[in-house]
Amino acid sequence: MTNPHIVVVPAPKQGHVVPLMELSLCLVKHGFRVTFVNTLFNQEVIVSACKRDNVGNQLHLVSVQYGLGSDDHGRNDNSGKSTAEFLRALPKRLEELIEEIKGGGGGDEIACVVVDWGIGWILDVAAKMGIPRAAFYTASATTFALSLRIPKLISDGILNNDGTPTKEQMFQLLPTVPPISTKNFHWTRVGDLAMQKFVFEIIEKGNKAVKEADWLFCNSTYEFEPEAFSLAPQMIPIGPLLASNRLGNSLGSLWPEDLTCLKWLDQQSPCSVIYVAFGSSTTNFNHNQFQELALGLELSNMPFLWVVRLNSTDGINDAYPEGFLDRVATRGKIVDWVPQQKVLSHPSVACFLSHCGWNSTMEGASNGLPFLCWPVFADQFINKSYICDVWKVGLGFDPDETEIVRREEIKNKVEQLLGDKNLKERASSLKEVASNSVREGGSSYSNFQRFTERLKADKGFFNTLFDCLCVPFTMRL
Repeated sequence: MTNPHIVVVPAPKQGHVVPLMELSLCLVKHGFRVTFVNTLFNQEVIVSACKRDNVGNQLHLVSVQYGLGSDDHGRNDNSGKSTAEFLRALPKRLEELIEEIKGGGGGDEIACVVVDWGIGWILDVAAKMGIPRAAFYTASATTFALSLRIPKLISDGILNNDGTPTKEQMFQLLPTVPPISTKNFHWTRVGDLAMQKFVFEIIEKGNKAVKEADWLFCNSTYEFEPEAFSLAPQMIPIGPLLASNRLGNSLGSLWPEDLTCLKWLDQQSPCSVIYVAFGSSTTNFNHNQFQELALGLELSNMPFLWVVRLNSTDGINDAYPEGFLDRVATRGKIVDWVPQQKVLSHPSVACFLSHCGWNSTMEGASNGLPFLCWPVFADQFINKSYICDVWKVGLGFDPDETEIVRREEIKNKVEQLLGDKNLKERASSLKEVASNSVREGGSSYSNFQRFTERLKADKGFFNTLFDCLCVPFTMRL
């Protein structure tokens, strides 16, 4: 009898590595061996984390070498050169890796290859080798549903063939889905026009690549965005994927985590801290906006934990207002990076000032936190609409005529958010929804169970269950 083995391939960026690592650890918990494919430079960081958490030998980490020097461990490569080299080397390495696993002494068979949707074309390797294929979408189901509508948007004259809007206007997927401005489509919020066209091509390529996949998963739940799943029924939610659901630690961070923040939080009063973090890929603040944010946190008169990466301020070394660090020394904690899931579940945290990346959105919502929303990139504007307009668990900021969010606006929105009892009650209810979905009998729990049981059945495990399983259908994009 062979061991069921799954190969998982994330796109080599922080926001993609973390959920796919969590998925991998869930598969390990269900008895699978998992081989997780890294870039050469991400490998060392993740291996160290797995050793620290005693993950065991069911999770095997491998790297793809492609001959480049260090690019800050693939974490801040704005040029995309490292990623491009990785992707060029990946198909050949993946095929070799599958052959190595099949030919190894353990006699393992590959039950499935799971690939990040953004590099879904790599599933061709699995198809050629007759292996079941799954794609994983790291953004919301709503974002995916919008991507599927691209041909209709073009035929309706809303988009040009290259993805650029014909004009700025509001668009609505369904009457129950928040309106979206064409300037906030996720491919129109990624930089200059050349980058927008590049990302648009990736989206179109990704849609085509996963058409023949056996499963398409996402880190969401039916209850969070039911309208989107009605538009994209091929999408199977298995989230929120959180380490706390399996009583473990989150792995996959590509930055060293400052654990002193947890001890600092222990010293704060319950529901007293503003947690501020803008993710791993957010556009840098200009100097003026960074200072207004700092002064807004100071004006709030609340304790705050603020994640400030080295590249958060356009490379300006002395970015903080004069005297700011001294004035907030007794109630402000500023760090490079944190174990975010642990921070968000800490009883001292009152709210989450967030860029509204999908991972952060799932983590904050799953912990019942109200949001202060500051989207700046890609799908974050769509996520903000769900937080503020559908779930009604957050507030956005209003910039002035120069597009700067001023300190007074920050102070006022903090006070408004934390003074809204109904909003906080809705946030608590959303936490319960998330929790129920991943409990035994919940929608995401059941979807994940069907997937693992099907794979085991196909490999000779639980054959008596095969006829009663819900067999996933081929993608019909």
